[in-house]
Amino acid sequence: MKKNCWTTYDEKTLQEVEAVTSRYMDYLTRGKTERECAALIEDDLKENGYQPLEEFRKSGRKLSAGDKIYFNMMGKSLAIFNIGSDPLENGMNILGAHIDSPRIDVKQNPLYENEEFAYLDTHYYGGIRKYQWLTLPLAIHGVICKKDGTTVTVRLGEEDGDPRFVITDLLPHLSQRQAGKSITDVFDAENLDLLVGSRPLADAKDDKDKAGKQVRENILKLLKEKYDITEEDFASSELEIVPAGPAYDCGFDRSMVLAYGQDDRVCAFTSLFAMMEVSAGKRTNCCLLVDKEEIGSVGATGMHSQFFENAVAELVALEGGESALKTARCLQNSRMLSSDVSAAYDPLFADVFEKRSACFSGHGLVFNKFTGSRGKSGSNDANAEYIAFVRRILDEDGVAYQYAELGRVDLGGGGTIAYIMANYGMNVIDSGVAVLSMHAPWEVTSKADIYEAYKGYKSFLKAQ
Repeated sequence: MKKNCWTTYDEKTLQEVEAVTSRYMDYLTRGKTERECAALIEDDLKENGYQPLEEFRKSGRKLSAGDKIYFNMMGKSLAIFNIGSDPLENGMNILGAHIDSPRIDVKQNPLYENEEFAYLDTHYYGGIRKYQWLTLPLAIHGVICKKDGTTVTVRLGEEDGDPRFVITDLLPHLSQRQAGKSITDVFDAENLDLLVGSRPLADAKDDKDKAGKQVRENILKLLKEKYDITEEDFASSELEIVPAGPAYDCGFDRSMVLAYGQDDRVCAFTSLFAMMEVSAGKRTNCCLLVDKEEIGSVGATGMHSQFFENAVAELVALEGGESALKTARCLQNSRMLSSDVSAAYDPLFADVFEKRSACFSGHGLVFNKFTGSRGKSGSNDANAEYIAFVRRILDEDGVAYQYAELGRVDLGGGGTIAYIMANYGMNVIDSGVAVLSMHAPWEVTSKADIYEAYKGYKSFLKAQ
């Protein structure tokens, strides 16, 4: 096992660790949905001289070295490019991560009343353990799009004075019948509904048409007053239920970060930081931050969409070559770190890990040669030659790293966007940060690992 990073840091490095992780925690606090992340990142890109692809196209300029361009896909995914001096067909250095996280979504016809409690009906998103979401203070984030073309932004439950929301649980005194059931059977997904009110509408007490709906009517009245929306507007909304509260320092020594959404924003934000700080050399640098990974990378904003390939084709055309062959060569000649988190070895659950092939908190950037499950099913399995290349550039820059699998064979496994990008014929390997309590409402990472990931991503972008 390699050294714990904390034992190698001098005072100057410790200050750098704190600076990087403080910035990271601020991003985590402000970006809790894929839309919020994309908007936050786009603001930073503009401040750092990046230009939207559509604006660059309209300028009539030819693409040249040093140009900084990004493409925003529906406000949920971003492809960011720093153009190098070599032709695009020679390939790019790509950092890829996802900015969606497991959560609970509000359905399209959600508001109902039951025994004088008002609820929002929900459907969970991604791989959650349902019981972990019960009795937590929760917030509602998202957008409500109205027929007149206006969009209402919702972020309720984060500021002082905001109400919080909750999914209730059964008290232990009445849970004897639950004891004999499996964890899957005990927690019915249809019961993960959000408690949003209990006060009846004052002037509806004697209205027979609204009997049994007074609490619901009061919620609608409050929504109209605060957001100027009607019940029908829920149909064109995207509202996400997330844990309320900021990212926190964790531990007496403040060596860890406790926060929602670190899978996979710990890789996304550190990739972004690296992208902002490394100038392109011969090769074009790219940072790809995508949506929908937690549900299979589907949809228009997921990695299975062709939006990234289309953006690259546009850049090839702006460079002066509209050849589909040049686009294919660009993608095949690219190399990528598909950055996603890995399961940190947890001594309290040691039996699900194979210790020699586990990653450890505080030991640096994690590489997974393969992911998938059982017999590597659904995996990208990185070439040995490419791993040797990555080892060399990280060792030259003194980046701490380790290798891992996601749990014991036939017990663990998982997927990332790596296998999708490998379909282009490019070299791809999974890399990322070790996480405790992955997919829980509150996840834990080591500040040392966050810092080493940031360093590693910079090293990768600089490689020619």
